[in-house]
Amino acid sequence: MTPEFSGRIELDIRDSVPDWAPYLAPKAPDGAPNVVFVVWDDVGYGTMDCFGGPVRTPTMSRIADAGVRYSNFHTTALCSPTRASLLTGRNATSNGMATIAEFSSGFPGISTRIPFENGFISEVLLEHGYNTYCVGKWHLTPGEETGMAASKRRWPLGRGFERFYGFLGGESSGWYPDLIHDNHPVEPPATPDEGYHIAQDLSDQAIRFIRDAKAVEPDKPFFLYFSLDAAHAPHHVFLEWADRYKGTFDSGYEAIRETILARQKELGLLPQDTELSGINPHGEPGVTGPDGQPWPMLDTVRPWESLGDDEKRLFIRMAEVFAGYVEYTDDQVGRVMDFLESSGELDNTIIVVVSDNGASGEGGPNGTFNEWRFFNNVPTPTSLTLEHIDELGGPKSYNHYNTGWAWAFDTPFPYWKRWAGYEGGISDMCLVSWPAKVPADGAVRPQYVHAVDVVPTIYDLIGITPPSTINGYDQRVLEGESFAASLTDPTVPGKRTQFYSMLGQRSLYEDGWLACTMHPPLSGWGTFEQDVWELYHVEVDRSQSTNLADAEPERVQAMVARWFELAEQYNGLPLDDRNALEQMLAERPSGTPARDRYVYYPDCASVPEQSAVATAGRSYTISAGVDVGSADAEGVIFAQGGVAGGHSLFVQDQRLTYVFNWVGTHLQTITADRALEPGPHVITAEFVAQGRSEDPMMAGAKGPLTLYVDGEAVGSDTIVTQPGAFCLVGDGLCVGRDDASPVSPSYTAPFAFTGGTIDKVVVDVSGERYRDHEAEVRGWFILD
Repeated sequence: MTPEFSGRIELDIRDSVPDWAPYLAPKAPDGAPNVVFVVWDDVGYGTMDCFGGPVRTPTMSRIADAGVRYSNFHTTALCSPTRASLLTGRNATSNGMATIAEFSSGFPGISTRIPFENGFISEVLLEHGYNTYCVGKWHLTPGEETGMAASKRRWPLGRGFERFYGFLGGESSGWYPDLIHDNHPVEPPATPDEGYHIAQDLSDQAIRFIRDAKAVEPDKPFFLYFSLDAAHAPHHVFLEWADRYKGTFDSGYEAIRETILARQKELGLLPQDTELSGINPHGEPGVTGPDGQPWPMLDTVRPWESLGDDEKRLFIRMAEVFAGYVEYTDDQVGRVMDFLESSGELDNTIIVVVSDNGASGEGGPNGTFNEWRFFNNVPTPTSLTLEHIDELGGPKSYNHYNTGWAWAFDTPFPYWKRWAGYEGGISDMCLVSWPAKVPADGAVRPQYVHAVDVVPTIYDLIGITPPSTINGYDQRVLEGESFAASLTDPTVPGKRTQFYSMLGQRSLYEDGWLACTMHPPLSGWGTFEQDVWELYHVEVDRSQSTNLADAEPERVQAMVARWFELAEQYNGLPLDDRNALEQMLAERPSGTPARDRYVYYPDCASVPEQSAVATAGRSYTISAGVDVGSADAEGVIFAQGGVAGGHSLFVQDQRLTYVFNWVGTHLQTITADRALEPGPHVITAEFVAQGRSEDPMMAGAKGPLTLYVDGEAVGSDTIVTQPGAFCLVGDGLCVGRDDASPVSPSYTAPFAFTGGTIDKVVVDVSGERYRDHEAEVRGWFILD
């Protein structure tokens, strides 16, 4: 609260006494520590060498050796929910974030709109005299609010961060990221050919933010939320880093789990009698739902010995690329740590390192060259990915490893990300260091703690009492509990109770026991009243090897009743297990008024897919007024999407060309049969949906795509469109801009429209044929 003026005001300023206290910015107490959160993405418990894994991460080991490791740290099994808890100290469902930000529903627990009553740590520290920086992944803004015309109250600068550099969505291409600097989009500072990678870029910006402020006010502490792109798909990395792991994964994922568990026991992370969880522990895919619903094939593992030699070779390479990606990112984070040390800041910096959930199973049992096949509910045969094995990790890929490696990188636990009732989804690494105050005693901390507990712990360590109001909003009570005492005392108890509800799954931790429902996430099973509850004594059985529900029916009954009690308190209902494609296509506010006709202008800011025209499964026309100034005019006129899928209308070699990039693997190209002459033209690509594709490996609406120049057809062919979104968190819709170039591998260099001008582009989804409204399009172009 701003203090009242306590000076004296007279007629003459010379006789008055000033009081600066109400007008000066808040000042942190002398010696207040810096705070850095390093948040990894989709890094399973058994991935890094500091947690027994096969991936070398010397920077993380450096932090671990300077602090403590928590062996019983937990998250929510999904990225946006964990990040919401990590930054507010409230449960995911209390934050309205029971799913990823793009999958909002109109219910309190799934709105994906974090209430302003749930203040961020950035907002609190800002009012206590801290500089606040967010670098990297955000993923806490509803997808429909990510466009440049949208309200930015839920962007980082609207939630207490003074500076932001990164991306708003859930993932990013490492080579062609969609970057935001503060509140506006920017181009990457270089290209892949020039050595660009997002991990280096993010580290550069983190150092720059800290350095710039220290040059002005060296004693002012800072909070850095350093949210890495790694190791979320796509697994993009320079191939020399992947090649460092040649031979590491040749034994396969089942065998490597044994060596990981042995190292975890040596490090004291797990009890000596811990067992490995079994492959497909419920008997999947043979097991079915209560009404005979099939087990989702996405969440199965293929036994290593059942694979052919080519499949083993493919899966090994997927793991090598992933490992190189993690190690390279660790190396770049090391540059930030080096800067903190050289500038004298490291000793008085609280560093918290976590992953947001377990290893990711979105690659399915076969892995994929393009992760967005998962979101389009399209399977990936290994034969298809084998065609691209040498491109994995490179600029043309959007790759993701298979579930066997997700299971291995989550050693010793069952399952992976999205599974909110099993340790593979919710148990993650956690490192905490504060060299000035926390001795590096090497002891592992076994207390059960959760992401929701990090904020109260930081407040406790700094000595801050969070305010009762922030920006006029009365603040809700923190739901997490401080674990600060355990930093110096490994014997103090951990938290007693933690609630989980996500993607149709339910679980409750209480006093060393975990009750959960055997209900696969995104399965579409429904019939939640028939869910079978399981019970595990995770205090002694971390890998959930023994289900004790039949032996402890009263405990199960009591924990189920407690779950429903907390579900009411924390907005845990309704349950939603719809599959990814169903959730993607569900009705929700689009961020733009619903209409049949969309107008876009040259060089406008990239329009996110959730705010752009939706063309999936319907007829559409793309019409543009173009003035061709010379015979060598070329470049992108209109593009939507990226390497993961999209479509583009462009001019190349004097020919109008349309490409539909179907889920990153099938390029459907239509080229005009004549040159585009200099002068003004109305050019159009018209798609007429005429049913569904009969090809089970290429689902989507099917029909003719015809190119027109000034009303005359110049090319036509049949195409199949994607069933869902191109890439909700990837490249947006662009007109005339060079960042549209990755849509088609037929051109990979920047490909802005040159040698002419584009007036505007109209996309019509009314279903009317092109010839019915071509006169209108011609009219606005000629008249304008």
